[in-house]
Amino acid sequence: MKNLQYVLFVAIAMMAAACSQSLDRSIRPVPATAPQIQIGDYSTFQLDNGLKVIVVENHKLPRVAYQLTIDRDPIMEGDKAGYVSMAGDLLKNGTTNKSKAEIDEEVDFIGANLSTYSTGMFGSSLSKHSESLLTLMQDILMNPAFPEDEVEKYKKQTLSGLTSSKTDPNSISSNISAAMCYGLDHPYGEQQTEETTENISREDLVNYYNSYFRPNISYLTIVGDITPAEAEAQVKKYFGAWEKGDVPSHTYDKPGLPEGNKVCFAPFEGAVQSVFEITFPVELKTGDDDAIAASVMSNILGGGVFGGRLMQNLREDKAFTYGARASLSRDSEIGSFSAFASVRNEVTDSSVVEFLYEIDRLTREAVEDTTLEFIKNYMTGSFARSLESSQTIARFALNIERYGLPKDYYANYLTRLNAVTKDDVLRVAQKYLKPDNAYITVVGNREEVSEKLERFSYDGEVKFLDIYGGDYQELKAAPEGMTAMNVIQKYVEAVGGEEKLASVNNLEQEGSMSVQGMSLNMVQKVKDKKKFYMSVSMGPQVFSETVFDGKKGFNSQMGQKVDMTKDEIAEMAMRTDLLSDLRPEDFGLTLTLKGIGDVEGEAAYVIESTDAYGATTTEYYSVESGLKLMSTSTESTPQGDMIITTAVSSYKEVDGIKFPSKITQIVGPQSIEIEFSSIKVNPKLSNSTFKVN
Repeated sequence: MKNLQYVLFVAIAMMAAACSQSLDRSIRPVPATAPQIQIGDYSTFQLDNGLKVIVVENHKLPRVAYQLTIDRDPIMEGDKAGYVSMAGDLLKNGTTNKSKAEIDEEVDFIGANLSTYSTGMFGSSLSKHSESLLTLMQDILMNPAFPEDEVEKYKKQTLSGLTSSKTDPNSISSNISAAMCYGLDHPYGEQQTEETTENISREDLVNYYNSYFRPNISYLTIVGDITPAEAEAQVKKYFGAWEKGDVPSHTYDKPGLPEGNKVCFAPFEGAVQSVFEITFPVELKTGDDDAIAASVMSNILGGGVFGGRLMQNLREDKAFTYGARASLSRDSEIGSFSAFASVRNEVTDSSVVEFLYEIDRLTREAVEDTTLEFIKNYMTGSFARSLESSQTIARFALNIERYGLPKDYYANYLTRLNAVTKDDVLRVAQKYLKPDNAYITVVGNREEVSEKLERFSYDGEVKFLDIYGGDYQELKAAPEGMTAMNVIQKYVEAVGGEEKLASVNNLEQEGSMSVQGMSLNMVQKVKDKKKFYMSVSMGPQVFSETVFDGKKGFNSQMGQKVDMTKDEIAEMAMRTDLLSDLRPEDFGLTLTLKGIGDVEGEAAYVIESTDAYGATTTEYYSVESGLKLMSTSTESTPQGDMIITTAVSSYKEVDGIKFPSKITQIVGPQSIEIEFSSIKVNPKLSNSTFKVN
């Protein structure tokens, strides 16, 4: 066998050598003619109630999918921002005939997929179950109940998500970029907050449904193992009784460009990275004459391809970031340009320089032939792969009907893509890119970054924003003579006083921990003011343990033990001493009172705690009660730097000492809630619990 492999290797090598000798590499290959794309035909019809139906036959698999699209104007939601998406999501959570559980059970029974959203619904199943699926879809569409308990449950989940997003720099960046690009008084720029979510009622959802879910502004796209005749019979049977009606229309002023580049900064205490975005509104619609050339230009700058200029510049050449991207979105109302990255604090201003340089370069210089061909080849491959999905064909058909595109728009897509020239790219870059009239939004460490960005603003000033794009509320000055230690001393008095805290030798806390909808048991114990134990479990199964005997310890995850480091041992000394806050210098900490800020509407002293390594934690103490409310810090993880926010609340008094019974910790997008149901002061604890070896 080895001899045969060798013979084959030699034969292949000889053929390759012969080919290379006959190939003149000095002659550039001539690009092939763009292939003809067979998109597939579709048929259309319209019901008397105005519902427009598109049918795409595909008999390769015995499946069929139905997508309903409500073609309405964007809606300004005002002080109830969030109700539109809530109404769409809750459509399937119960009808006047069936509960959510019954709907879910029927969907599972036929192995279907069913989802609803603010502009319609989607369902798919095996062809033999299509009638059962349509029966469900008809009931959801015609008879939504919006049960009060489901509304309240959804609001609670939304509020939890909003709490997490408040400490996620990427979410904050999305908020402020939208607010600046479109304006807070535009549907694309307004922000959903805890307050607007609390304002939403069931009646708002019902009113939205009654106002906009009408057949005369809707499209139903059917794809799969079905004929036009079968589709027409089904649509008439299940959607023929859907009543048409007048639908509100809305118009909005077009968002404008800033006079020059404008830096907008959302401070994030303790951040070691900046999330920044360069953005501005763009008037570009689906099917516009410039759409394909503009997509080529956007991909050259920083689309989904690794070879984009931003990626090559900031990652490959300068190692400023793991990823730098750009996009040019099309929209029937108003589109936008966006270029974004996350970079280290010390290179934030340098990164902005490179972004603006690359954007400007596209407006001044023709791209290289090799770059243009590379991007066109990438886009050709992406388009060809997308055709493997029948849903792509449905989307194409819907776009043609919805936006009045030529019937051969997608069939000739590759021909038009292949015809894009360097001059076209330069022309659309000059038309749509605005390197001198952009919003530069940044989420990061104000003290380390903001001043360096002033030079990018046309007026020499940085506009500071809150996490939703509103005006930033600056810290107020603390009363004259007030120090960080004064605040700490007030806190110690508020929780019971130094004498009471000093009397605590042992402490035991038991409760529950909620992580991603999963409820776990949690136990914490402190013995002799120096030994520590913590476990997280579900029933008899222990997921994690932390054990410290006063000198050494370990952390265990699913039985895998790792000895504590020197820094972790030092942290244990702080964690087990209830009076450690009064002696920060013993633990290498420097405290600075920054001023008075706001925590959920409550005035709070803001203290910055800096350790010997320069890492900072920001802590917030109630001005009125003195109790600790929250802390934020940055932790390095394998996934990158994570902002950790810990909120403490619901203080419970035990033996004259107040302990927080509820702790909410947010790490990136994940939220962990801990609630202690039992707190015991100076209980008897066994030494065996704290045994390390």
